[in-house]
Amino acid sequence: MKDFRLTIKEVIDIVSNFKVDVVQVRRKNSFEAGRAIGAIVKNHDVLQLLETMTRPQIDTEEMEKMLSSVAPHLIDEMKGIAEELQIPYSRAAALFSGYDVPKLKALGCTALMTDRYYVRNYDFSPEFYDGLFVLHQSRQALATAGYSLQVLGRHDGVNEKGLTAGLHFVSLEGYRPGVSSWTAVRMVLDCCSTVDDAVQLLKEIPHAACYNFSLADEKGNLVVVEASPEEITVHQDPSFLSCVNHFRDPSMQKKNRPMIEGSLKRENILSDIKKQPMSPEKAFHLFKDQSSPFFFTDYDELFGTLHTFMYVFDQAAIYTAVAQSKDVLKMNFQEWVLGKDTGIQSMTGQIQSEEE
Repeated sequence: MKDFRLTIKEVIDIVSNFKVDVVQVRRKNSFEAGRAIGAIVKNHDVLQLLETMTRPQIDTEEMEKMLSSVAPHLIDEMKGIAEELQIPYSRAAALFSGYDVPKLKALGCTALMTDRYYVRNYDFSPEFYDGLFVLHQSRQALATAGYSLQVLGRHDGVNEKGLTAGLHFVSLEGYRPGVSSWTAVRMVLDCCSTVDDAVQLLKEIPHAACYNFSLADEKGNLVVVEASPEEITVHQDPSFLSCVNHFRDPSMQKKNRPMIEGSLKRENILSDIKKQPMSPEKAFHLFKDQSSPFFFTDYDELFGTLHTFMYVFDQAAIYTAVAQSKDVLKMNFQEWVLGKDTGIQSMTGQIQSEEE
């Protein structure tokens, strides 16, 4: 497997102009949606990336067992991608399913949830990034909007029922072949209407590694699910909840990485925000601005902010921006669900290290 640790110069050379494509997929069934997605990624850099970081093959039978009980439509979507790319289905399963993915070194994310909004940053290396913001609608799943990871999976997003979800890496303690966190987020968004539904789903699937999942819905339910291959714990709050990159439950803390000072620092800053509630717009800019304590530029250390995503429940409004961009994509997601396409085709930002 390729080493994703890059020098600052390599990162800047690759993505000095950082672009994310906005993709809209409306199809009657998941197979046809897969074909549409296959056509999009056919000439996209993400395909070459996935060739370098996935296994040549996986246990397709086990992968299908995992998906068929909860999200069988994702199997159909992979078959559609395979047909469009003219590759064997078994290879598409290894490339896109998120099952039995080789270990990644780290990912970082910070989320804040209130009864009004969900906002978060995603932090990692731009080299391991699809560069796709996907608006997806088919008859076999709930309509969703979110940033893709390994094409089929999602870093974070929202569905038509007003359920939001995001992943937060904790550790590789107890790692095993199982569901990647990004496939789990996709399953939650496609199949669940409420936080309670999402918690139940996350309890049922076999997790590959240790991750937190931040969840909030339009009914004001706020939850952090701490998930490891062996056990799951759930934290709730009626009005304010934060999520970072370590387990808080005493029974789970032994699974944390040795060095979690940065995660603890972000958690403490978020706790202070609880004392002074802020508007959605102010919260979004707090996360998006490069001067923010939640924005990072350590791209060569696999810890640079790549995007900010927010959903405002009472407005059905998505706000999102990519790294260091002055522009913000704003849209009413319910209007999109009802058929109003967005005219935005891409978002452009900058990758700039703090050492430049």
